Amino acid sequence: MIRIGVIGQSGEIPAEISALAESVGKEIAARGAILLTGGTSGVMEAVSKGAKAEKGVVVGILSGDSRDEANNYIDIPINTGLGCDYRSLILVHSSDAIIMIGGANGTLGELSAAYLNRKPTVVIEPSGGWAARIRSICYDGTYLDTRKSVKLDFATTAEEALDILLTRVNIPSPSTAHDDPGPRPDGSELSP
Repeated sequence: MIRIGVIGQSGEIPAEISALAESVGKEIAARGAILLTGGTSGVMEAVSKGAKAEKGVVVGILSGDSRDEANNYIDIPINTGLGCDYRSLILVHSSDAIIMIGGANGTLGELSAAYLNRKPTVVIEPSGGWAARIRSICYDGTYLDTRKSVKLDFATTAEEALDILLTRVNIPSPSTAHDDPGPRPDGSELSP
């Protein structure tokens, strides 16, 4: 299964950003992917609510030691006992791809970590915050630096974001991942 991390600000968010985040969560679940978030409030809670509405699986990577930090839509709370900056790195490394909704400084750090780790990323521009401004500082409109490590993609809707992201993620399906086991460690072939 594809694991999609959603990054965005915590705390109070405007109703229109909450609705957008919910639609992203619904779309992730409808496409059969697993949602990963920071597990708390704001964008993370709204996207989790959307995924649960579609019977999706929601993983919350929490910064502290208590499950009480998790929002009510988290199926699998993972307590890291780390601060938000290290929790964010775990979120990025555990995701196959990232969607950015809005965001302040913490979200900008997560975007940078995703870029440094070459994670396919879609920025939903109409969501405000850094998502609305990041393209203006990108090199060639799609890269965070001159190394051009991984292209950032931009979308305006949940559906468009998932359409783009799923074409960029290359994960073998479980049904085909073991069809050709290849040679044994000693070089001999497995018999059929």
